Amino acid sequence: MANLPLAPLKRIAKKAGVERMSDKAVEELRDIVEEIADDLAKDAVTAARHTGRKTVKARDVKLVSK
Repeated sequence: MANLPLAPLKRIAKKAGVERMSDKAVEELRDIVEEIADDLAKDAVTAARHTGRKTVKARDVKLVSK
């Protein structure tokens, strides 16, 4: 995958209290976040289709994230 830039993930980690993070750790975090986002997006599409819509709405994403 590797579509998300690393800088925003480093900022998120710093806000969470991380002082230092290796490049490999940031890359691993990116891979995990992308995998989770991909799974959520697929599930949100399924939820939208279940209700007869083609458009994924915020409520679909919220529903599948629980």
